[in-house]
Amino acid sequence: MSGVARILLSLVVIVLIAAGIAVWIVRGPGPLAFADGPKVTLADYRGANPTGVPGSLAKASAVERGEYLAKAADCMVCHTAPGGKEYAGGLGFQLPFGTLYSTNITADRETGIGNYSDQDFLNAVQRGKRHDGAMLYPAMPYTSYTYMTDADTLAIKAYLFSLPPVRAAAPANTLSFPFNQRWAMLFWSALFNPDTRYAPDTSKSPEWNRGAYLVEALAHCGECHTPRNLAFALDNRKKFGGAVTAGWRAFNISSDKATGVGGWSDDDLASYLSTGHAKGRGTASGPMGEAVDHSLSQLAPEDIRAVVAYLRSVPATASTDLPATVAPPAPASHKEGPSADARGKMVFQGACVSCHGWTGESFVSPMATLTGAWAVNDPGATNVAQIVISGTKRHTPEGALSMPAFGNAYTDDEIAAVANYVTARFGTKGSKLTAQDVAELRKQTAQ
Repeated sequence: MSGVARILLSLVVIVLIAAGIAVWIVRGPGPLAFADGPKVTLADYRGANPTGVPGSLAKASAVERGEYLAKAADCMVCHTAPGGKEYAGGLGFQLPFGTLYSTNITADRETGIGNYSDQDFLNAVQRGKRHDGAMLYPAMPYTSYTYMTDADTLAIKAYLFSLPPVRAAAPANTLSFPFNQRWAMLFWSALFNPDTRYAPDTSKSPEWNRGAYLVEALAHCGECHTPRNLAFALDNRKKFGGAVTAGWRAFNISSDKATGVGGWSDDDLASYLSTGHAKGRGTASGPMGEAVDHSLSQLAPEDIRAVVAYLRSVPATASTDLPATVAPPAPASHKEGPSADARGKMVFQGACVSCHGWTGESFVSPMATLTGAWAVNDPGATNVAQIVISGTKRHTPEGALSMPAFGNAYTDDEIAAVANYVTARFGTKGSKLTAQDVAELRKQTAQ
């Protein structure tokens, strides 16, 4: 071999090695890489089957099992527009590069998935590929759903096909270039979708494996609670460390004791997951409130316990922008405590104090208590502003207190002021939101 050939060969090898390193850096570890015990196929697993439905539904029909699994996977929320028919699509996701609309997944043959074969449905859910061969955008969390078994996926299809078909075409997406190039998702999927089913970890308990399947495959918790890398894929090096999604902050749910859920009791976690509220921990709002109402609250108690067991094992990731401890109740007198923005205090006094009180501990409902909530202890005040803009619409538990939306009643400047006042009075550090920040938050919420 000549000297030139050796040099060229060396350059090719270097380029290939560099490309491999780059792919490894961008792709990162998988969601279950932290659990390094032996993995086996379901067929070879000797413990209780961690997939499927709880024991109480073991003898249920495919449609009944599919209904439970569809709720666990939270399908309805993303595929239902405000005021629209369930599962008929049309919900708009406001992204930095345009709006993406969810599709109709009823059995309508023209505008829904009525023509989908079983294999078509498996391809869509597990691989992100439509009936016509085009790729789905990863707003459809198929990189998480890929871990679902074929049996569970097809049970969901049986349930969807048991519902009345709805004729409803989704609005056209308004994504800007290059994000409107759907064909590029083929390469994204090849890089970030493992296209593999859940493999139990034999070193873990059956309860842990059930929790892992629920959290990673069905409930796809990482899609909101794990930050994303430059390619908009999940960065599992910071697994469950918290992220801003659809204009709301999904807080840290790793085992970090200060800024995650490591310091929560099992009862705290179970209560929050099943009702959206835990005493001294706050109340779920926004997308998390919807997830509780329509998905997590529908899970069997043993499945909630399995989720808790799994979350306990996720390595701690600290949220460096959050305080190590949350603030205690504020003074009973409005004249005491941080002075903050006078405009914010005026808005709070006129619209908020009757439910939340000056101390932050509500005498109307525990769900309205601000003390201890991460939202008011977040110096970014993202969720505080969003709750003022959009309100909260809670359905769980029965008689749950909802909060009206004030987005149309107050200007961006007034909402910024009251958010800054709330975080200063009830949190550890006041936020510094501006009217422009609030205007941007308004644009990011799903519609």
